[in-house]
Amino acid sequence: MNHFEVIGGELHAEQVPLSAIAEAVGTPVYVYSTAALQQRARAYKAGVAKVGGRTHVAFAVKANPNLAVLRVLANEGFGADVVSGGEMTRAMAGGIAARDIVFSGVGKTRAELAQGLEAGIGQFNLELEEEGVVLAEIAAAKGLRAPAVLRVNPDVDAGTHDKISTGKAENKFGLPIDQAPAIFDRLAPLEGLNLRGVAVHIGSQLSSLAPLEAAFERIGRLVAELRANGHVITHVDLGGGLGVPYRKGEVMPSPEAFGEMVARVTQGWDVELQFEPGRAIAANAGVLVTEVLWVKPGVTNPWVIVDAAMNDLARVALYDAHHDFSAVKPSGETFVANVAGPVCESSDVFAKGREIDLVKAGDLAVLHSAGAYGATMASMYNSRPLVPEVLVSGDRFEVVARRVSAEAIMGEEQVPDWLG
Repeated sequence: MNHFEVIGGELHAEQVPLSAIAEAVGTPVYVYSTAALQQRARAYKAGVAKVGGRTHVAFAVKANPNLAVLRVLANEGFGADVVSGGEMTRAMAGGIAARDIVFSGVGKTRAELAQGLEAGIGQFNLELEEEGVVLAEIAAAKGLRAPAVLRVNPDVDAGTHDKISTGKAENKFGLPIDQAPAIFDRLAPLEGLNLRGVAVHIGSQLSSLAPLEAAFERIGRLVAELRANGHVITHVDLGGGLGVPYRKGEVMPSPEAFGEMVARVTQGWDVELQFEPGRAIAANAGVLVTEVLWVKPGVTNPWVIVDAAMNDLARVALYDAHHDFSAVKPSGETFVANVAGPVCESSDVFAKGREIDLVKAGDLAVLHSAGAYGATMASMYNSRPLVPEVLVSGDRFEVVARRVSAEAIMGEEQVPDWLG
């Protein structure tokens, strides 16, 4: 079910007309659907339940760290995959228990490792041998044993955008899989470490299950080798990466198909399988509502200038990403145009030469599939206000992150006295 539908000639989020939100909150504004988050969370959990045995699903907080979104997912039984101390704090504030938190990331500080130990998080995903040594020392000094797994790089090309690929040999993440057994041998005996398994994550927005299957097969062979070397392996983190449709009519692998593949590949592993979906849960549960400022004549196509910009939604400028664009009150007419924001950068463009709904100045429009890696990557470039966020449930909506003004940020700055 699509929870963003045209009802009575106007695009709604569930039962709320988007124009009502724009009138109350202003634009640009992110709008999330509670029902969409719940639907995708339940579909994902149902898919991975096909593997049988023990599973743990942890939402990748980096995709959307809004506290209200995290609370929705906590209520659905999700844990959290975090990559910073700040995300750890957010996850717990959102209602996710520390024991259900997995701490990933290639650059954890000593302070963050200590923070995780003191909070009692469920698992550390180690990215290098020295990190394991340091974690063991900190844990032992506190009289603790840190639950951990070793993240390996299987050298599998995910077939996705280079900037969101994480499993090739040249990527910064994980340890070369052929070095893992020796590193495991050295780390496992450390007093402060409970090294109990391995982790893998090869990239994001995967449009095929084949790279994942290839990576998981390599992990299966590694698990067998580690056990043959006398190690007890109880946990395997298979990461996330499942792609979502950004274009209307686009088809991506379903959670059900993913679960069936995992069940086949991991048969007989006898471990707790862990998963870290982010985009798959949140992307299509949110939109960015914007107002058309001008329709400017162009040499080839007109320019639709909107009040949302690359500082509000950076994905297009960063990854050449696609987000469908539509009018909140479509007339049925279309035209070929470019869509751009007001930021003083040539990369502040959301679409070029695309057939879109016919719009004019003052109309409301939407950039779709913006619930993941949207507001979380926003900035105040050009001293623009930080975009607000709204959560809808049925016929109700509430601001869950206020618009932050340039004046508010200036209040945190000061000019040294010696400048006069």
